[in-house]
Amino acid sequence: MTRRPRIGSKIFLGLIYLFLYAPIFIMIAFSFNSSKSRTVWSGFTFDWYRQLFHDEQIISSLTTTIGVSVLAAIVATVAGTFAAIGFYNMRKRWSSFYLAINNIPVMNADIVTGVSLCLLFVSLGTVLKYQLGFGTLLIAHITFNIPYVILSVMPKLRQMDKNLIDAAMDLGCTWFQAFYKVMIPEIMPGIINGMMIAFTMSIDDFVISYFTAGSKVQTLSMTIYAMTRKRISPKINAVSTLLFLFILTLLVIINLRQISQEERERKLRKK
Repeated sequence: MTRRPRIGSKIFLGLIYLFLYAPIFIMIAFSFNSSKSRTVWSGFTFDWYRQLFHDEQIISSLTTTIGVSVLAAIVATVAGTFAAIGFYNMRKRWSSFYLAINNIPVMNADIVTGVSLCLLFVSLGTVLKYQLGFGTLLIAHITFNIPYVILSVMPKLRQMDKNLIDAAMDLGCTWFQAFYKVMIPEIMPGIINGMMIAFTMSIDDFVISYFTAGSKVQTLSMTIYAMTRKRISPKINAVSTLLFLFILTLLVIINLRQISQEERERKLRKK
């Protein structure tokens, strides 16, 4: 009697995973199909990947995506880390209030964020005489990345002993020396995780980029969307496969880092 619910739950879980990942596996398989057919397998080939790396439009959008993602992740990590430290040093009432505000962009729909940022940039553009482009796209990515960095750094700040900074200053450190020699190493795992999450969010974003990039700049997700509106080429399967594998690798790295950090903390507690 006790085994049936377990077997049933495993079957149900397996069906859910099959429903979620079967289309992705089919896409990956047909990215190696020698014909343009999306239903008939004609043979194995790497031709679509070769054509992908000779497509100037895709290479240009990939360069833009990586550039925006790297810059947005760096700036958002610095700003989010200092913001998290500021929230941590506030009184609990004000800290809870600002953290609740910080959670709004995370819970908010991407289309709402994208439309609101688009209206802001367009209205400011009429006054400051600029157009939507790489700059507005970068600012938009920094804006929605900062809350994720704060949420990654805050748990490490709460785990840190508050007396460490005072002890370092009593031993002769200035506040800045105590900051980068004591506090930063303590919260570094949260900072790195926040940066990786910010990079992943940027490289995978479409909706906010679509509303803030303008007509002269395209990210990889926007290029894929434009290709699907025309005749679907097998190159879409190839570029989508590479993007999926890249995001999957980043997520695996983040999870492995978190597991290793938890194991280190358990060992320290046992000691």
